[in-house]
Amino acid sequence: MGENRHVSPLRQTSPARSASARTTSGPARRTRTPAVDTACAEAVDIAREAAADTASPGQVGEHLGLRAEGDRVVTHYFECLDQAYEGWRWAVTVTRASRAKNVTVSECVLLPGDDALLAPPWVPWLERLRPGDLGPGDLLPTAPDDVRLAPGYTEVDDSGDRQADWELGLGRVRVLSREGRDEAAERWYDGVGGPRAPIAASAPAQCSTCGFYVALAGELRQLFGVCANEYAPDDGRVVSADHGCGAHSEAVSIPAVSEHSPPVIDELGYEVVPASPADEAAADAAVDDAAPLDDEALGHS
Repeated sequence: MGENRHVSPLRQTSPARSASARTTSGPARRTRTPAVDTACAEAVDIAREAAADTASPGQVGEHLGLRAEGDRVVTHYFECLDQAYEGWRWAVTVTRASRAKNVTVSECVLLPGDDALLAPPWVPWLERLRPGDLGPGDLLPTAPDDVRLAPGYTEVDDSGDRQADWELGLGRVRVLSREGRDEAAERWYDGVGGPRAPIAASAPAQCSTCGFYVALAGELRQLFGVCANEYAPDDGRVVSADHGCGAHSEAVSIPAVSEHSPPVIDELGYEVVPASPADEAAADAAVDDAAPLDDEALGHS
């Protein structure tokens, strides 16, 4: 007696599955380069007419060449004479059906060439913003995942005690993260309120020793403060502790040697005023009285 063999349906392999397995598991299929269709390649006039209908009058130039896109599909390129689109070209794709002789236009577009004048790449509005762009009535929403901010009470690392001392965040949902503080500190320190500003090079002393220096709160108070001198150029601005200006509270003012200039005598024009007889007699008496004293002082008898 022969043995009855039962094959499980799960182990059976269908011809279709076998063909599919051979197709996917075998070597990758080579991409065939499409041949240039003769009828589509000769349809230059049809492609030019389509480009002329799409463009403004007189904006289609000479034929630049063609390229096969697929079986019986060819794209013709024409020069664009519009001065606003320098380096661009008209691309007209023509095709024909299988076993058909009539060539039809598939699409007509304006494409940039290798040396085309292109617009700069699009930049999101949040990355285009610069300091000073925000005006009255403008709103600048902050993203929930902004790396410059961290939830209050939860930003704890190896310096947890220090974080609790400097950034409590009382009454605020989020506070500055470590990355946000470092970014702000670097921007302020390298700016006009830092130690490398031209006005700080000639300052008599640093802001840290000035009475108008008001330190910031939080961890930034160790390096930054606000100027409270209304006559200083940085009044109301954040300055570093090693910044400085000429309005330092301890700047010494050296007074001038004389506050009054010597009198000016006009020697070019003057007026002769005659003296009265009484003044002349008094002057003669004074001379007579002074003469003996002068002679005695000089040693004459």
